[in-house]
Amino acid sequence: MGVIMIDRVDKPGSELFSPAKQIGELLFEEFKKDPHFYFFSPDETTSNKFDKIFEIEKRAWGDLPIKEWDLPESANGRIIEMLSENVLFSVMTGHLSNGEKAIMGSYEAFLPIITSQLLQQMKFIKQSKSVKWRKPMPAVNILSTSTCWRQDHNGFTHQSPALISQLLAVPSNLANCIFPVDDVAAAESYRFMMESTDVVNLTTFDKNERPRYIDSHHANYEFVNGGASIYQFISDDEPDLVFVGCGDIVAHEMIEAIRILKADLPELKIRFVYINALSYRGIGTTENKLSKEKFVELFTPDKPIIANFHGYPETLENILENYTARGRLRVHGFNEEGSTTTPFEMLRKNKASRYDIAVDVAELKKRDDLVSKYEMILTQNHFKATQYDKDLV
Repeated sequence: MGVIMIDRVDKPGSELFSPAKQIGELLFEEFKKDPHFYFFSPDETTSNKFDKIFEIEKRAWGDLPIKEWDLPESANGRIIEMLSENVLFSVMTGHLSNGEKAIMGSYEAFLPIITSQLLQQMKFIKQSKSVKWRKPMPAVNILSTSTCWRQDHNGFTHQSPALISQLLAVPSNLANCIFPVDDVAAAESYRFMMESTDVVNLTTFDKNERPRYIDSHHANYEFVNGGASIYQFISDDEPDLVFVGCGDIVAHEMIEAIRILKADLPELKIRFVYINALSYRGIGTTENKLSKEKFVELFTPDKPIIANFHGYPETLENILENYTARGRLRVHGFNEEGSTTTPFEMLRKNKASRYDIAVDVAELKKRDDLVSKYEMILTQNHFKATQYDKDLV
């Protein structure tokens, strides 16, 4: 399979593909072409659907005995698995310091364990960039999956997007938080990560199959044009409202909310803008932030903005405030409400579902009848999820 190049998507959202499996294919290709490349993970390579790499490389195992049920292992394997994110990160950064590439992948909730090490690494990068004789170092690349929105079996303990907020708060502007919307965007995000130097890249995506929305040209456009774009297939000209998604699962909810609202309020004009990257105080990457002029072009000068964010709402709200007035903003996201429950119920618990978004719009339009309708659907889903472990949608 390798690197996918999709020239067009005729029916956005109609087909499902796994971003994680696409990343696994790209890691496979990386191992094939680069004999010095290493992949670091706790015991989650297969769980996170990167297991394609076991077809080409072995897991490092030292001189321990190998059992028949073990994955391919050898004393010199380049897949390093260990239940210590701290040790894995330390070894990986040592490898990067030698000028060789590597990537670390883990569950989203476990990555905050290395927060202090990441902050120290950013300090090292900041200082070393001032040393003239030092060559640029390959980026510190982190793949974050098994995210807070889909922990159907693990629950609240495995739900934390905290590392995103921490990295975006560091004024040195040496961290990119990337949110590919689908498998095509994941492939472009991987390319960006592997070409980056002297920076930390945290790329967050669902490991399950997700709708494919954009082609490869669009995915590249988002990186080179300030980290945001309009999804024309679901947007109207001269909108009354601007919907914003940042994160694959929450973006899907925004798109579905538009479809719900179009059925009940056909006269309503909505524009959907997707944000694929954030960095310190800005939309976009550290080297290519969205300008305020471009923000107005995408988000309009004054229309209400309703956003849905993969992480904590305040994190995105604080960034958007650098572009526009807080009074325009309603931001949804992960509100530290978790459980072992169904996917849609997790969204409902955090008021980030399509019907929660629809309630916002119904309130703005003073349609109490629609507010009641959407809240009833949310109540019905809560009952079904609680009683039958299934979602209505």
